[in-house]
Parts: sequence; C-alpha cells; structure tokens
Amino acid sequence: MTPPPSSDAPGGRPLRADARRNRIRILTAAEAVFAEKGPDASTEEVAARAGVAIGTVFRHFPTKDDLLAAIMKDLRQRLAEQADQLSENGDPATALFTFFTSLVEQAAATRTVVDLLARTGNEIEPGGPIRELEQALSRLLIRAQQAGAIRPQIRVTEVIALLTAACQGVLSGAWSEDLRHRTLEIIFNGMRVNSATHNTPQD
Repeated sequence: MTPPPSSDAPGGRPLRADARRNRIRILTAAEAVFAEKGPDASTEEVAARAGVAIGTVFRHFPTKDDLLAAIMKDLRQRLAEQADQLSENGDPATALFTFFTSLVEQAAATRTVVDLLARTGNEIEPGGPIRELEQALSRLLIRAQQAGAIRPQIRVTEVIALLTAACQGVLSGAWSEDLRHRTLEIIFNGMRVNSATHNTPQD
C-alpha cells in the first residue's frame, strides 16, 4: 500500500513518525481484512490484525466509513496508475483487455475490487463516481477504438458495467480459471470490431 500523506492529522497538521507508522499499519491491515470479509468486517478485527488498540484505529479513522473510504481511495489510485501505464506503454489494441483481465483476476482473490466497482456513482466518500478509474478506463477505451480494435459505439459506462458483472460473478460463483478465461473471451469478442467475422468457421 502506498504510504499516505504526512498531513492526515486533524487540521492538516503533519503526523508524528509513530502515528504515521500506525496509520500505515491500520490501512494495510484493513485492506486485508475487508478484502477477505467485505465491508461488514469489524474495526476490532482490523485493530487486531494491525496489532494496535481499537482506540488507535478510531483516532485515525473516527468511523468505519472513513476507514473504507481511505482504502477505496488508495485502491482506485493504484488501479488508475496501472491503467495509465498500460495507456502509455501498452498495445492500444489490447491494453483495455489486459486491464479488464487483471481486475477480474484480482476479484477472484479479493472482495475489495468488487466493492470498489460496486460503488460507482454511490461512493462512501463524497465526490460522485470513481472518476480516476473511470477516466483511466475511458482513455484505454478511446485508444482501442482509435486503433480499430473495439467497436466505436461502446461507451465507458458499458465497459464498467461488464467489468462489474464479471467481477461479481467471479466472487459469488467462485469461477475456475478456465471459466474466467472462457467468459472473458465471450465478453471481449462482443466488444471487438468484426468479432462475428473473426469467429466465422472456415471451410
């Protein structure tokens, strides 16, 4: 997890070194706990995993929603950075599919990605949709469309809907690796330009 800024104390005052270390431990533990058990996990479990008193957790994050919001903020920043790297350095025709597959694979191992995607337009912290991730996906989609790899009528909201559905399915259905691969291939074929032509049996 990326270390948080040093000015997360109330009033914007810099955190002491020990307080900053505690905050990092709490966020790291919380991400693991919520990834395993979802947002219904207790702050007591987070404190135990972090090895701190429950009061220490509440000093940094007065409510569980504050803690969840901090986790989601960190996660979407990391995902947006991953998408940006693919946008800058990846093959425009395949970068979106690579990122899509990466998120589905993460969802197979953790609830956190699913919970983040499910909060689109209904986030814990104020500010509307998860703009960083949505904008990163939009850039990948536009580049793929400009490369002629994805149908031009597809919008980023549809990509997010498909991504959310796939991640939810992976988590709730415990999809095998083979099922994930075959399902993603069906989704990607529906997004590709001339996918019907590509899949026409040859004589």
